[in-house]
Amino acid sequence: MNSPEQSQLGKPVPYADRYDASLLFPIARATKREEIGISGAPPFFGADLWTAFELSWLNPRGKPQVAIAHFTVPCETPNIVESKSLKLYLGSFNATVFPSADAVRDRLRADVSEVVWRGAPAPATIGVKLLLPDAFDREPVHELDGLSLDRLDIECDAYTPAPELLTAAFEEPPVEETLTSNLLKSNCLVTGQPDWGSIQIRYTGAAIDQAGLLRYLVSFRNHNEFHEQCVERIFMDVWRRCRPTRLAVYARYTRRGGLDINPLRTSHPMALPANVRTARQ
Repeated sequence: MNSPEQSQLGKPVPYADRYDASLLFPIARATKREEIGISGAPPFFGADLWTAFELSWLNPRGKPQVAIAHFTVPCETPNIVESKSLKLYLGSFNATVFPSADAVRDRLRADVSEVVWRGAPAPATIGVKLLLPDAFDREPVHELDGLSLDRLDIECDAYTPAPELLTAAFEEPPVEETLTSNLLKSNCLVTGQPDWGSIQIRYTGAAIDQAGLLRYLVSFRNHNEFHEQCVERIFMDVWRRCRPTRLAVYARYTRRGGLDINPLRTSHPMALPANVRTARQ
């Protein structure tokens, strides 16, 4: 089993100038899920929405081509791809000739699918969409919908995850609401470099104390964990402490190395959100 410490994170690595799928480094989801009490099938659905802004290759005449790639990786995959390895892998396309953008898309889908589904009893494929330059001007920017928790004037003193801050009004009628915050920050599990994000929490159930929820989200500020793992931890803490009947947690993290990662975890089947970047992304 690969561990994050075995990856290229935090190490000087030469950039490959020719296509090399072996650069992709899988990390099993199960280890971190066990930390938060998940064994076997998790109690959520969802996916990790990746955007790659630094994708380029050569056409048959040697002329560079560029595109933006959107990846949709189901949370049922046994592995995630360590992000620096994905950056190095994408960099290996830079001096490689491909006959068409469709060929690049198909290669991306095949390689990343193999890595994230590796070890699964029934491997499947991920989603890959390429946006070519003639579509760049149509890419929207939109903030997460919902009531901002950041409006609250609160005192914060916890900077490692503090699920005990989460409470709900179980004695009152249930509510349905969508809450957001731009104050999510965590750190890379290996390098400790900051990861900045915005988060949206949709739920139905007992009204969650908003001040406590905001203090809880702020408590991730010094926490070292990958984006996907943070979102699953937040989902499980809210699910257990506040006991909603329906819950969806969606985070959009700012990019590093030309990549952003945007995990969604939901208690019920739902359509994936459009992979639309926020202003900070």
